[in-house]
Amino acid sequence: MKAAVVTEFGTPLSIQDVPVPVPGVGQVLVRMETSGICHTDIHAAHGDWPVKPTPPFIPGHEGVGVVEALGAGVDEAWQGRRVAVPWLGSTCGHCRYCLTGREALCRSQVNNGYSVNGAYAEYAAPSVSCLVEVPAGVSSVDAAPLTCAGVTTYKAIKVARVEPAERVAVFGIGGLGHLAVQYARLVGGLVTAVDIERQKLDLAVELGADHTVNASDEDPVAAIKAVGGADVAVVLAASSAVFEQAYRSMNRGGRLICVGLPAAGTMTVPIFDTVLNGLSIVGSIVGTRQDLNEVFALHAAGRTRVDSQIRSLEQVNDCFADVLAGKVPARLEFQF
Repeated sequence: MKAAVVTEFGTPLSIQDVPVPVPGVGQVLVRMETSGICHTDIHAAHGDWPVKPTPPFIPGHEGVGVVEALGAGVDEAWQGRRVAVPWLGSTCGHCRYCLTGREALCRSQVNNGYSVNGAYAEYAAPSVSCLVEVPAGVSSVDAAPLTCAGVTTYKAIKVARVEPAERVAVFGIGGLGHLAVQYARLVGGLVTAVDIERQKLDLAVELGADHTVNASDEDPVAAIKAVGGADVAVVLAASSAVFEQAYRSMNRGGRLICVGLPAAGTMTVPIFDTVLNGLSIVGSIVGTRQDLNEVFALHAAGRTRVDSQIRSLEQVNDCFADVLAGKVPARLEFQF
Protein backbone atom coordinates (compact mmCIF):
# COMPACT_ATOMS: atom_id res chain seq x y z
CA MET A 1 0.00 0.00 0.00
CA LYS A 2 1.03 3.61 -0.46
CA ALA A 3 1.93 5.54 2.70
CA ALA A 4 3.63 8.79 3.73
CA VAL A 5 6.39 7.85 6.17
CA VAL A 6 8.47 9.91 8.61
CA THR A 7 11.92 8.36 8.31
CA GLU A 8 13.85 11.00 10.27
CA PHE A 9 12.80 14.06 12.26
CA GLY A 10 12.92 17.30 10.29
CA THR A 11 13.31 15.69 6.87
CA PRO A 12 10.66 15.46 4.12
CA LEU A 13 8.22 12.59 4.41
CA SER A 14 8.82 9.71 2.03
CA ILE A 15 6.07 8.18 -0.11
CA GLN A 16 6.65 4.46 0.19
CA ASP A 17 5.07 1.17 -0.82
CA VAL A 18 4.72 -0.68 2.50
CA PRO A 19 2.91 -3.89 3.46
CA VAL A 20 -0.81 -3.69 4.25
CA PRO A 21 -1.03 -4.09 8.05
CA VAL A 22 -2.54 -7.28 9.47
CA PRO A 23 -5.02 -6.50 12.27
CA GLY A 24 -4.03 -8.06 15.58
CA VAL A 25 -6.11 -8.87 18.62
CA GLY A 26 -8.71 -6.14 19.14
CA GLN A 27 -7.79 -4.38 15.89
CA VAL A 28 -9.51 -3.87 12.54
CA LEU A 29 -8.23 -3.19 9.04
CA VAL A 30 -9.59 0.10 7.70
CA ARG A 31 -9.41 1.05 4.04
CA MET A 32 -8.88 4.78 4.28
CA GLU A 33 -11.04 7.16 2.26
CA THR A 34 -9.79 10.48 3.63
CA SER A 35 -7.26 11.78 6.12
CA GLY A 36 -6.99 15.32 7.41
CA ILE A 37 -3.72 17.16 8.07
CA CYS A 38 -3.35 18.43 11.63
CA HIS A 39 -0.56 20.69 12.87
CA THR A 40 0.18 17.93 15.38
CA ASP A 41 1.29 15.77 12.43
CA ILE A 42 3.90 18.41 11.61
CA HIS A 43 5.07 18.53 15.23
CA ALA A 44 5.33 14.74 15.14
CA ALA A 45 7.35 14.75 11.91
CA HIS A 46 9.72 17.37 13.34
CA GLY A 47 10.05 15.75 16.78
CA ASP A 48 9.04 19.04 18.38
CA TRP A 49 7.58 17.81 21.66
CA PRO A 50 9.22 16.33 24.77
CA VAL A 51 7.59 12.92 24.25
CA LYS A 52 8.59 11.97 20.71
CA PRO A 53 7.37 9.29 18.32
CA THR A 54 9.88 6.75 17.03
CA PRO A 55 10.72 6.86 13.30
CA PRO A 56 9.92 5.32 10.96
CA PHE A 57 6.21 5.90 11.45
CA ILE A 58 3.08 6.88 9.51
CA PRO A 59 1.36 10.05 10.83
CA GLY A 60 -2.34 10.89 10.71
CA HIS A 61 -5.18 10.94 13.23
CA GLU A 62 -8.03 12.41 11.18
CA GLY A 63 -8.73 9.27 9.19
CA VAL A 64 -12.06 8.05 7.85
CA GLY A 65 -12.56 4.74 6.09
CA VAL A 66 -14.39 1.44 5.92
CA VAL A 67 -13.62 -1.62 8.04
CA GLU A 68 -12.56 -4.44 5.70
CA ALA A 69 -11.17 -7.08 8.07
CA LEU A 70 -11.34 -7.95 11.76
CA GLY A 71 -8.65 -9.06 14.16
CA ALA A 72 -9.23 -11.70 16.81
CA GLY A 73 -11.82 -10.81 19.42
CA VAL A 74 -13.56 -8.08 17.40
CA ASP A 75 -17.35 -8.20 17.09
CA GLU A 76 -18.45 -9.03 13.54
CA ALA A 77 -20.82 -6.06 13.66
CA TRP A 78 -17.85 -3.81 12.86
CA GLN A 79 -17.40 -5.35 9.42
CA GLY A 80 -18.24 -2.82 6.67
CA ARG A 81 -18.77 0.14 8.99
CA ARG A 82 -17.45 3.57 8.04
CA VAL A 83 -15.39 4.75 10.99
CA ALA A 84 -13.25 7.63 12.21
CA VAL A 85 -9.68 6.95 13.34
CA PRO A 86 -8.92 9.70 15.89
CA TRP A 87 -5.90 10.85 17.93
CA LEU A 88 -6.85 8.74 20.94
CA GLY A 89 -5.89 5.24 19.79
CA SER A 90 -6.54 3.30 22.98
CA THR A 91 -6.56 3.71 26.76
CA CYS A 92 -6.22 1.39 29.72
CA GLY A 93 -9.98 1.51 30.37
CA HIS A 94 -9.67 1.14 34.14
CA CYS A 95 -7.83 4.16 35.59
CA ARG A 96 -9.78 6.91 37.37
CA TYR A 97 -9.68 9.07 34.23
CA CYS A 98 -11.09 6.35 31.99
CA LEU A 99 -13.73 5.48 34.56
CA THR A 100 -14.93 9.07 34.92
CA GLY A 101 -15.28 9.98 31.24
CA ARG A 102 -11.86 11.67 30.99
CA GLU A 103 -10.16 9.07 28.82
CA ALA A 104 -8.04 11.71 27.06
CA LEU A 105 -6.09 12.05 30.35
CA CYS A 106 -5.25 8.33 30.62
CA ARG A 107 -1.51 7.96 31.29
CA SER A 108 -1.44 4.69 29.36
CA GLN A 109 -3.03 6.03 26.19
CA VAL A 110 -1.77 5.15 22.72
CA ASN A 111 -2.07 7.80 19.99
CA ASN A 112 -2.78 7.10 16.33
CA GLY A 113 -0.18 8.57 14.00
CA TYR A 114 2.21 9.18 16.88
CA SER A 115 2.89 6.13 19.04
CA VAL A 116 1.33 3.77 16.47
CA ASN A 117 1.00 4.13 12.69
CA GLY A 118 -1.82 6.37 11.54
CA ALA A 119 -3.93 7.37 8.58
CA TYR A 120 -1.52 8.82 6.00
CA ALA A 121 -1.84 5.52 4.15
CA GLU A 122 -4.27 3.52 2.07
CA TYR A 123 -4.86 1.19 5.03
CA ALA A 124 -4.57 1.42 8.81
CA ALA A 125 -5.04 -1.12 11.61
CA PRO A 126 -6.31 0.79 14.65
CA SER A 127 -7.66 -0.61 17.88
CA VAL A 128 -11.42 -1.08 17.65
CA SER A 129 -11.74 0.50 21.10
CA CYS A 130 -10.93 3.95 19.69
CA LEU A 131 -13.26 3.95 16.70
CA VAL A 132 -16.37 6.06 16.26
CA GLU A 133 -18.85 5.22 13.52
CA VAL A 134 -19.48 8.04 11.06
CA PRO A 135 -23.22 8.57 10.56
CA ALA A 136 -24.76 8.49 7.09
CA GLY A 137 -25.47 12.22 7.20
CA VAL A 138 -21.77 13.16 7.37
CA SER A 139 -19.54 12.84 4.30
CA SER A 140 -16.09 11.30 4.69
CA VAL A 141 -14.54 14.57 3.47
CA ASP A 142 -16.25 16.47 6.29
CA ALA A 143 -15.81 13.72 8.87
CA ALA A 144 -12.01 13.69 8.64
CA PRO A 145 -11.41 17.24 9.97
CA LEU A 146 -14.18 16.81 12.52
CA THR A 147 -12.32 13.79 13.92
CA CYS A 148 -9.65 16.05 15.45
CA ALA A 149 -10.13 19.74 14.62
CA GLY A 150 -13.84 19.41 15.37
CA VAL A 151 -13.73 17.35 18.54
CA THR A 152 -10.79 19.34 19.94
CA THR A 153 -12.52 22.71 19.63
CA TYR A 154 -15.89 21.29 20.65
CA LYS A 155 -14.28 20.03 23.86
CA ALA A 156 -12.57 23.40 24.40
CA ILE A 157 -15.88 25.25 24.20
CA LYS A 158 -17.43 22.68 26.53
CA VAL A 159 -14.81 23.14 29.24
CA ALA A 160 -15.03 26.94 28.84
CA ARG A 161 -18.66 26.78 30.07
CA VAL A 162 -19.69 29.66 27.85
CA GLU A 163 -22.84 31.50 28.94
CA PRO A 164 -25.14 33.15 26.37
CA ALA A 165 -23.96 36.64 25.35
CA GLU A 166 -20.46 36.16 26.78
CA ARG A 167 -17.64 37.38 24.56
CA VAL A 168 -15.55 34.47 23.23
CA ALA A 169 -12.25 35.41 21.59
CA VAL A 170 -10.86 32.69 19.31
CA PHE A 171 -7.14 33.19 18.64
CA GLY A 172 -6.11 31.40 15.45
CA ILE A 173 -8.66 30.89 12.69
CA GLY A 174 -7.68 27.88 10.65
CA GLY A 175 -8.51 24.20 10.68
CA LEU A 176 -9.47 24.32 14.35
CA GLY A 177 -10.45 27.96 14.62
CA HIS A 178 -13.12 27.98 11.92
CA LEU A 179 -14.90 25.22 13.85
CA ALA A 180 -14.36 26.88 17.24
CA VAL A 181 -16.16 29.97 15.93
CA GLN A 182 -19.18 27.82 15.10
CA TYR A 183 -19.26 25.91 18.39
CA ALA A 184 -18.97 29.14 20.39
CA ARG A 185 -21.94 30.55 18.47
CA LEU A 186 -23.97 27.38 19.03
CA VAL A 187 -23.83 27.91 22.80
CA GLY A 188 -24.72 31.60 22.53
CA GLY A 189 -21.30 33.24 22.59
CA LEU A 190 -20.54 36.56 20.90
CA VAL A 191 -17.44 35.68 18.90
CA THR A 192 -14.32 37.69 18.20
CA ALA A 193 -12.03 35.98 15.68
CA VAL A 194 -8.32 36.86 15.85
CA ASP A 195 -5.75 36.03 13.17
CA ILE A 196 -3.05 37.62 11.03
CA GLU A 197 -4.50 36.50 7.68
CA ARG A 198 -7.35 38.44 6.09
CA GLN A 199 -8.59 35.37 4.21
CA LYS A 200 -9.08 33.46 7.46
CA LEU A 201 -10.89 36.36 9.09
CA ASP A 202 -13.21 36.63 6.08
CA LEU A 203 -14.03 32.93 6.55
CA ALA A 204 -14.77 33.57 10.23
CA VAL A 205 -17.26 36.29 9.23
CA GLU A 206 -18.94 33.86 6.80
CA LEU A 207 -19.30 31.41 9.68
CA GLY A 208 -20.91 33.97 11.98
CA ALA A 209 -18.14 35.77 13.86
CA ASP A 210 -19.45 39.01 15.35
CA HIS A 211 -16.12 40.82 15.36
CA THR A 212 -12.69 40.24 13.82
CA VAL A 213 -9.21 41.44 14.70
CA ASN A 214 -6.30 41.36 12.27
CA ALA A 215 -3.40 41.06 14.68
CA SER A 216 -0.93 42.01 11.94
CA ASP A 217 -2.53 45.47 11.77
CA GLU A 218 -3.66 46.23 15.32
CA ASP A 219 -3.08 45.25 18.92
CA PRO A 220 -5.54 42.41 19.60
CA VAL A 221 -5.66 43.17 23.33
CA ALA A 222 -6.75 46.78 22.75
CA ALA A 223 -9.17 45.75 20.00
CA ILE A 224 -10.89 43.16 22.19
CA LYS A 225 -11.00 45.50 25.18
CA ALA A 226 -12.65 48.11 22.93
CA VAL A 227 -15.67 45.82 22.44
CA GLY A 228 -15.93 44.93 26.13
CA GLY A 229 -13.15 42.41 26.67
CA ALA A 230 -13.18 38.63 26.49
CA ASP A 231 -15.02 36.47 28.99
CA VAL A 232 -13.47 33.40 27.35
CA ALA A 233 -10.26 33.31 25.30
CA VAL A 234 -9.57 30.13 23.32
CA VAL A 235 -5.99 29.91 22.02
CA LEU A 236 -5.46 27.63 19.04
CA ALA A 237 -2.32 29.27 17.67
CA ALA A 238 1.08 27.62 18.17
CA SER A 239 2.68 30.78 19.55
CA SER A 240 3.55 31.61 23.16
CA ALA A 241 3.10 35.33 22.47
CA VAL A 242 -0.53 34.74 21.46
CA PHE A 243 -1.25 33.01 24.79
CA GLU A 244 -0.07 36.10 26.64
CA GLN A 245 -2.16 38.37 24.41
CA ALA A 246 -5.19 36.22 25.12
CA TYR A 247 -4.55 36.41 28.86
CA ARG A 248 -4.36 40.21 28.76
CA SER A 249 -7.56 40.49 26.73
CA MET A 250 -9.76 38.92 29.41
CA ASN A 251 -12.31 40.47 31.71
CA ARG A 252 -12.54 39.73 35.42
CA GLY A 253 -13.69 36.17 35.90
CA GLY A 254 -12.37 35.26 32.45
CA ARG A 255 -11.36 31.76 31.36
CA LEU A 256 -8.28 31.17 29.25
CA ILE A 257 -8.58 27.87 27.36
CA CYS A 258 -5.18 26.61 26.22
CA VAL A 259 -5.29 24.29 23.21
CA GLY A 260 -2.41 25.15 20.87
CA LEU A 261 0.97 23.56 21.62
CA PRO A 262 3.92 25.76 20.65
CA ALA A 263 7.21 23.88 20.45
CA ALA A 264 9.03 24.54 23.75
CA GLY A 265 6.30 27.08 24.55
CA THR A 266 6.02 28.88 27.87
CA MET A 267 3.66 31.54 29.21
CA THR A 268 4.32 34.09 31.95
CA VAL A 269 1.33 34.46 34.26
CA PRO A 270 1.14 37.36 36.74
CA ILE A 271 -0.09 35.83 40.00
CA PHE A 272 -1.42 39.11 41.44
CA ASP A 273 -3.66 39.83 38.43
CA THR A 274 -4.80 36.22 38.19
CA VAL A 275 -5.90 36.11 41.82
CA LEU A 276 -7.47 39.56 42.07
CA ASN A 277 -9.32 39.23 38.77
CA GLY A 278 -10.50 35.69 39.44
CA LEU A 279 -9.03 34.37 36.20
CA SER A 280 -8.95 30.68 35.26
CA ILE A 281 -6.38 28.99 33.03
CA VAL A 282 -7.56 25.65 31.65
CA GLY A 283 -5.78 23.13 29.46
CA SER A 284 -8.03 21.30 27.00
CA ILE A 285 -6.81 18.34 24.96
CA VAL A 286 -8.96 16.66 22.30
CA GLY A 287 -12.21 15.01 23.36
CA THR A 288 -13.73 11.64 24.11
CA ARG A 289 -15.50 9.23 21.79
CA GLN A 290 -18.77 10.59 23.12
CA ASP A 291 -17.68 14.14 22.28
CA LEU A 292 -16.95 12.98 18.73
CA ASN A 293 -20.37 11.35 18.48
CA GLU A 294 -21.88 14.71 19.45
CA VAL A 295 -19.72 16.55 16.90
CA PHE A 296 -20.94 14.21 14.16
CA ALA A 297 -24.57 14.56 15.30
CA LEU A 298 -24.39 18.37 15.16
CA HIS A 299 -22.86 18.26 11.70
CA ALA A 300 -25.43 15.77 10.42
CA ALA A 301 -28.10 18.16 11.69
CA GLY A 302 -26.63 20.98 9.59
CA ARG A 303 -25.33 23.03 12.51
CA THR A 304 -21.70 23.21 11.37
CA ARG A 305 -19.72 23.62 8.18
CA VAL A 306 -16.29 22.21 7.36
CA ASP A 307 -14.01 24.18 5.06
CA SER A 308 -11.30 21.98 3.54
CA GLN A 309 -9.22 21.46 0.42
CA ILE A 310 -8.34 18.09 -1.11
CA ARG A 311 -4.73 17.22 -1.94
CA SER A 312 -2.98 14.02 -2.98
CA LEU A 313 -0.77 12.08 -0.59
CA GLU A 314 2.21 12.77 -2.86
CA GLN A 315 1.81 16.47 -1.99
CA VAL A 316 2.29 15.88 1.74
CA ASN A 317 5.49 17.91 2.06
CA ASP A 318 4.04 20.85 0.12
CA CYS A 319 0.98 20.63 2.37
CA PHE A 320 3.12 20.87 5.50
CA ALA A 321 4.91 23.89 4.04
CA ASP A 322 1.61 25.61 3.20
CA VAL A 323 0.27 25.02 6.72
CA LEU A 324 3.42 26.43 8.32
CA ALA A 325 3.31 29.45 5.99
CA GLY A 326 -0.32 30.19 6.93
CA LYS A 327 -1.47 29.74 3.33
CA VAL A 328 -4.35 27.39 4.17
CA PRO A 329 -7.68 29.03 5.13
CA ALA A 330 -8.88 26.04 7.13
CA ARG A 331 -8.09 22.33 6.62
CA LEU A 332 -6.20 20.25 4.08
CA GLU A 333 -6.91 16.56 3.63
CA PHE A 334 -5.90 13.62 1.50
CA GLN A 335 -8.41 11.57 -0.43
CA PHE A 336 -7.50 7.98 -1.32
